[in-house]
Amino acid sequence: MVSLPMFRISATNTMALSNRPTIIASSNGVPPSNRRSGGPAILEIPLEKIRRPLMRTRENDPEKVKDLMESIREIGLQEPIDMLEVEGVYYGFSGCHRFEAHQRLGLPTIRCKVCWGTKETLRHHLQ
Repeated sequence: MVSLPMFRISATNTMALSNRPTIIASSNGVPPSNRRSGGPAILEIPLEKIRRPLMRTRENDPEKVKDLMESIREIGLQEPIDMLEVEGVYYGFSGCHRFEAHQRLGLPTIRCKVCWGTKETLRHHLQ
């Protein structure tokens, strides 16, 4: 049985990755320099770096956002939101309530499961 390393970088143990978000964990043990080739990774991304192209399609349930705010305040975000990175730009298509809860709590970043794609992939998600 082969054991793959996991990478955990925190505020006390930081690593510069050329203006990239901080890597919290790799879902598949791929080192940071090769993470694009190994599938999705879990990253902390600043809220202001995330584009939400479908945000205006529906309103969030205020009660659900309030409940999530309480939960995030007490135990943190339990499930990362899905993110698509295309040419260095992050696009969020899910996790609307969790995203709004982070905004309303004034948190600077949110944990995301990031997949990398092309402009064609992005066009597909926008249809």
